[in-house]
Parts: sequence; structure tokens; C-alpha cells
Amino acid sequence: MPKYLIEGSYSAEGLLGLVKEGGGARRDAVAQLVQGLGGTLEVFYYTFGREDTVAIADLPDNVTATAISIAANASGAVRVSITVLLTPEEIDAATKKTNYYRAPGEPI
Repeated sequence: MPKYLIEGSYSAEGLLGLVKEGGGARRDAVAQLVQGLGGTLEVFYYTFGREDTVAIADLPDNVTATAISIAANASGAVRVSITVLLTPEEIDAATKKTNYYRAPGEPI
């Protein structure tokens, strides 16, 4: 199953909910969303910096990842971005499929 990096930043409303419910409850809510769509939450952390949370999840496909993004972002309590994670083996396979690309300005 493909892996995805899920990053989130709480809105002011979302932070109030975090204070009220606690960090474990929010992690459990994310796990429930992921599991309800056929995935598995591998890790969930709170962070300092640009994002408030990071998680890695195994999800069935990009459509499922998009559904999670839509559900979370539609809440208004958090801004979520999701990145597909690729293994070194997948990159190796991709390099074997690469064909010639002519950069702009190069002769034909």
C-alpha cells in the first residue's frame, strides 16, 4: 500500500479544540478517519515550526488521500497537505522508464 506524508496546521478554532480534547484524542480522530477509508496510520507527531502535526499513513490510493485532505480541510479547523512518499526502489524503476526530455531552448 502506498505511503503518504500528511502535514497539518491548526487554525485558531482547531487549536481551541486541541486544548479541549488533548493531543491523543486528535491522533485517534486521524487514525479513525484513515482506518475508515481502508488505510493505516503508521505514525503521528506534533511538531514545532511550519506545521503543527506530521503523520505517515498507508493508504489504498491517491483518491483516498484526496478524500482525507478534503474532509480535513473542509472542517476549517486544520489545513492539511498530503505528499506521496516513494521508496528508493520506486525511484529506481522510474529512472528505467525515463525517456529523453528536450529542455526549452535545446535544439530539436
